[in-house]
Amino acid sequence: MALPPGFIEELRARIRLSDVVGRRVKLIRRGREHTGLCPFHNEKTPSFTVSDDKGFYYCFGCGAKGDAIDFEMKLGGFDFRETVERLAGEVGLTVPAEDPDAKRKAERREGLVDVVEEACRWFESRLGTDEAAPARDYLVRRGFGPESWGRFRFGYAPDRRDVLIRTFEQRGIALDRLVESGLARRREDRSAFDYFRGRLIIPIADRRGRIMAFGGRVLGDGEPKYLNSPDTPLFEKGRVLYGWPVAREAARKAGTVLVVEGYLDVAALVQAGRPHAVAPLGTALTEHQIEELWRMAPEPVLCLDGDAAGIRAARRAAERALPLLKPGHSLRFVRLPGGHDPDSLIRAEGVGAFDRAVASPQPMIDLLWQAALEGHATDTPERLAALEADLMAQADTIRDPLIRDLYRRDFRDRVWQLRRARRGGGGPAAPGRPGFQRPQGERRGGKPRPGQLNDDPTPIAAPALGQGNEGQSARREAALLAAVLLHPQLLEVAEDEVAALPVATPELDILRAAIVDTHASESGLDSETLQDHLRLRGFSDLVDRLTAAENAGRVPFAGPGAAFDRVLAGWRNVLAVHRHAQLVDELKAAEQELVESMTEEALQRFVALKKLVDDNERGLAAFDQSDGFDL
Repeated sequence: MALPPGFIEELRARIRLSDVVGRRVKLIRRGREHTGLCPFHNEKTPSFTVSDDKGFYYCFGCGAKGDAIDFEMKLGGFDFRETVERLAGEVGLTVPAEDPDAKRKAERREGLVDVVEEACRWFESRLGTDEAAPARDYLVRRGFGPESWGRFRFGYAPDRRDVLIRTFEQRGIALDRLVESGLARRREDRSAFDYFRGRLIIPIADRRGRIMAFGGRVLGDGEPKYLNSPDTPLFEKGRVLYGWPVAREAARKAGTVLVVEGYLDVAALVQAGRPHAVAPLGTALTEHQIEELWRMAPEPVLCLDGDAAGIRAARRAAERALPLLKPGHSLRFVRLPGGHDPDSLIRAEGVGAFDRAVASPQPMIDLLWQAALEGHATDTPERLAALEADLMAQADTIRDPLIRDLYRRDFRDRVWQLRRARRGGGGPAAPGRPGFQRPQGERRGGKPRPGQLNDDPTPIAAPALGQGNEGQSARREAALLAAVLLHPQLLEVAEDEVAALPVATPELDILRAAIVDTHASESGLDSETLQDHLRLRGFSDLVDRLTAAENAGRVPFAGPGAAFDRVLAGWRNVLAVHRHAQLVDELKAAEQELVESMTEEALQRFVALKKLVDDNERGLAAFDQSDGFDL
């Protein structure tokens, strides 16, 4: 909908946001803002704020935000054009005329909607005829009794060449309109025939619930088994999801959306009380459909058939989604048991069996990892390298730089674990070289390193570490560095993480930099040799106290004899908690700033930090914190 510049701004200026929101949410005035229970998620304590001055709403609980137009589009189910027209009418604004060509096209589309709706009613009326007995029998066998037919608007297309064309011509609907709406086709000799013949008819609706196309299921042995309407001015198969008018609201309440393969899978789930389900129309998920799914829920669950074709479809969907990934948005996957699809599983074992099957969906990265393992042998270094190269190539297709980097790290960690398993536990640590006396500031080859931490050979005096009063943050910092000193293998696996480790305690941060610097000069050191290097650089007191038995005992996951798998997992757990604590502090400061200023800039900062904190909390929930370290 093309509108003159400034019209939307004028509309927003005339609308009082609290009036629009107040029609759906009970608001209480708090100073210059209004608060209420958020309509976008279930809550008992109000976290939803409306600011008339700023013209936007924000929920501190779920992060929903927007203006009056956004609010009406999300909760009213209207598209942009309808929303603008409704709100403009309320405040006495006339929506400017569109481009004449665009207006004519819109009017023609509206006319086609009427034609398709009339066809839907006609198909429904045919389902009760004698010739439709096979369609009725098929529906009953699939678990859809007569009481459900009207709910899903099932119909029947008679198995005759042009009965729909002749019927509609008698009603004054021209053949050209039927062809344009996908109900009829022309041959080269200009004769015409009904597009759907001898099929069970399943209507396909747009977001607003208006019928725009049909799916036809053959009754018998014909091909293709399923036939969709051709693309028309109303319908483009790759941009539509079957079932979305009902699923959009249901997904908001359920917190997720289920993606299944067929129309009748969706209908079976709706009938079983699981209306948050949609299906692509016989094709692999398209980029547009993935974006539509993310508008319903951040992590849609693909419940594809458990057969080989379903597994291939899941992998195609994952590969299609990879470039589109963004923070908080991904896909999850469920492989249904026994080769079932959702419909057959519910009929065979009940909806409870389906609920159990989808209770723990597989993250997308795990699906990609499994697919890569099935395609590669891993018994030689060369084959492991080929596996890693393929995984890195997949990760490199991700456009978001943060997610791309996290995928690359995760894949590398998994390959490293495979290598350790193949070597029977990772092999021995590099032998120590106690006689090593490389001069300060010199690396391999005898050349000074640019930006060397300590070009001055004078040792750094180690300040005293606080005794018992350093606080939780300093305790975590000390634990992280003590683990590195006791297990330098961490530097081989997590060098970047150690280098970027946020350390607020000055003396510990200097030590962290020295550890990274030493490793860059001489990798593969064992614990004793690394500590000797650091003592030569003036850190004797600090190293001794961090690795002393009484201090090392405070880091039980990283004791001298601990298995490296446990060390790495515990170290990353502590690191994640440490980073999360810092983010929480930043979020509190951002929330206070937002309450005081309510500016767009403050809102954006708060939203970004809250998303990071929420994502971290979901990740932390999976950590094993049973190693005894008080985080």
